[in-house]
Amino acid sequence: MDFKALPHPAPVPSATRDQVLLDPGFGTNFTDHMVVIDYDAEKGGWHQASIGPREPISLDPAASVLHYAQEVFEGMKAYKQADDGLALFRPEANAARFNASARRMAMPELPEELFMESIRQLVAADRDWVPTIEGGALYLRPFMFASEAFLGVRPAKQYKYILIACPVGGYFKSGAPAVKIWVSRDYVRAAPGGTGAAKTGGNYAASLVPQAEAIEQGCDQVVFLDAVERKWIEELGGMNLFFVFDDGSVVTPPLTGTILPGITRDSLIQLIREEGLQLREEPYSIDQWRADATMGRLTETMACGTAAVVTSVGTVAGPDGEFTIGNGGPGQLTTKLRERLVAIQKGAAKDTHGWVTKL
Repeated sequence: MDFKALPHPAPVPSATRDQVLLDPGFGTNFTDHMVVIDYDAEKGGWHQASIGPREPISLDPAASVLHYAQEVFEGMKAYKQADDGLALFRPEANAARFNASARRMAMPELPEELFMESIRQLVAADRDWVPTIEGGALYLRPFMFASEAFLGVRPAKQYKYILIACPVGGYFKSGAPAVKIWVSRDYVRAAPGGTGAAKTGGNYAASLVPQAEAIEQGCDQVVFLDAVERKWIEELGGMNLFFVFDDGSVVTPPLTGTILPGITRDSLIQLIREEGLQLREEPYSIDQWRADATMGRLTETMACGTAAVVTSVGTVAGPDGEFTIGNGGPGQLTTKLRERLVAIQKGAAKDTHGWVTKL
């Protein structure tokens, strides 16, 4: 599909952009362009692709997404490489997960090559927005929503796929080497048979109240328990978890349909096994977490995701008190895996997995 290039009447001045890139924050500053591709079931599907100025979206007040929440998205990054080029990390996995989410939300799939071409188009247009600061990257947000105007309860026939980008630095505002998380006892993120494995906005909307509760308690993130027994650890508001023990083994909660299948999670599973460590995907309870940390059997807890990459969990708090993991600081394995993963993403280490796609 050919992309129509629309002229930009007023791109951000280079001096202003360069100032933003010194401290881009996360998700508050945006690049000049966006990609738009339309879908209409009665016009043969996907058509009319364009790249042009980032601008407001015009929507009919009866647009289906506003009433029935048919919406999915992805999160990925373009990294500055050691040779000054740019590259993506496992973009085919993002494309596959995007379509898996679309299927769950009764939405059309976007051909993988069209997904990839949209990324290439936007990164090429906004490559000057990639920050060079430590931990910096160009965060890419592909998303799709139902745009058909109607109020009947059925899958829409019209959709828009849009891709925007923003320069980013560190994810956690605290900047601490280890984060503090809050155990939600009153709220759950997803239930069996629901949309927990899809990357859809409703899952994140459901996390906002408990996330606000976590912030009020001086924590960086909220951790959710299962919806049935309220005892098994699932994931954070936007990150997967790993538990490291003193015998060298590692546990991560299994993907049972209520946990988002993280791409960073899958990458860490492979890297951990390459380290010669035993990794098990099995349920792990909040009570066992506290007991193992108190006895010293649990040495580290890692949280991972595209935004924050890999970070240590130092303290876990909840209505029934709090406990510390290890010495409360960054864990040895966490630090090693983060450095190894970032080196692959940045092109500073050999990519033996075929994970890096150069642009």
